[in-house]
Amino acid sequence: MAKYVKPTLETKFHIDFNWWQKKGQNLRAQLQSHACEEALEQFAEFEPEQTFDWIDPDTGEVFQVNLLWYLVHKHCCEQPDFINQLTPLTTAIFRAFIANNNTPLTPVEIYQQIQKKSPEVILRTIGARRIYQGIRPMVTSV
Repeated sequence: MAKYVKPTLETKFHIDFNWWQKKGQNLRAQLQSHACEEALEQFAEFEPEQTFDWIDPDTGEVFQVNLLWYLVHKHCCEQPDFINQLTPLTTAIFRAFIANNNTPLTPVEIYQQIQKKSPEVILRTIGARRIYQGIRPMVTSV
């Protein structure tokens, strides 16, 4: 059994997609709740689980990307109200990871993106034992 290690302000977090599968949760429904109307209209034209090859412009690596994730990441994140002062904290944090293509972020980096609460409050929210929307600390190998 893994020992719980208390995260700090320097701990990197991410959306753990395996958590969604293990918990039997529907990530697609979650992503749809973050999608703008235009993205939902575009997505309606395709198969729900459709993926495509995406080339990372920085590394040249090719990845299979879910179309809905891509639409929310590339289009909806650009909308001015994607994260605003009325967005609930855990939703704003989840959206920060979408905007960053799930690049691991510390609570300080999350705060810099969402400008809500403080890094300490963000850490208390996502660094506790309760998992919100699959947001978990990065697991590092020893």
